[in-house]
Amino acid sequence: MTAPNVVLVVDDEPAIRRLLRTALERAGHSVREAANGGAALAALAADRPQVVLLDLGLPDRDGLELVPLIRARCDATILIVSARDATDQKVAALDLGASDYVTKPFDSDELLARVRAALRHRLTVHGGNPVLRGDGLTIDLLDRRVSRDGVDIHLTPKEYDVLAELARFPGRVITHSHLLRVVWPYEIDAQVGYLRVVVRNLRGKLERDPARPALIVNELGVGYRLMGVD
Repeated sequence: MTAPNVVLVVDDEPAIRRLLRTALERAGHSVREAANGGAALAALAADRPQVVLLDLGLPDRDGLELVPLIRARCDATILIVSARDATDQKVAALDLGASDYVTKPFDSDELLARVRAALRHRLTVHGGNPVLRGDGLTIDLLDRRVSRDGVDIHLTPKEYDVLAELARFPGRVITHSHLLRVVWPYEIDAQVGYLRVVVRNLRGKLERDPARPALIVNELGVGYRLMGVD
């Protein structure tokens, strides 16, 4: 597995966090934890989760207050996991920007299914094709897996993020500035040199002949495009 999906679990109960971590890691996700709202907001920048499982009854602030704050700071999909079962609470959470609402106590298999659905929806919203193939290479954006001829290729998180953004728009030029904003969103001084290093490493791992790249093609002074997969 390359660069597993990151799920941030925000809950003040250690037992719930342990339960969720065990189930999510068994399903192949990478898990981060936060016991309160402040820690959750700090984790957004550090961990860049794809999904946030958010309890509403947090010790430092109401979870409903966090929903728009999370939405403003990242594009993670928010799933509420809460003991509050009143209809008005569910409606409020969804209106504020949460994508789904699971009531405690929950079934772990159902919750994992909700997470999978959230990831599929996230991919669709971002305009991606779930799986791209070409010349023996497979890029699975849903499972975050990259392989050639059936053999997994290990990518670092930055390498995967650059490749995934190119793969969402195969054949199109993606500018340097766009890739820097997406892959280094919290580094205001990120330079094109960072991107060149990552692309060079990607070519070394993915191209048949890295010296004559045919997969990740340079558009001089503008950006890169991903070719040969669809």
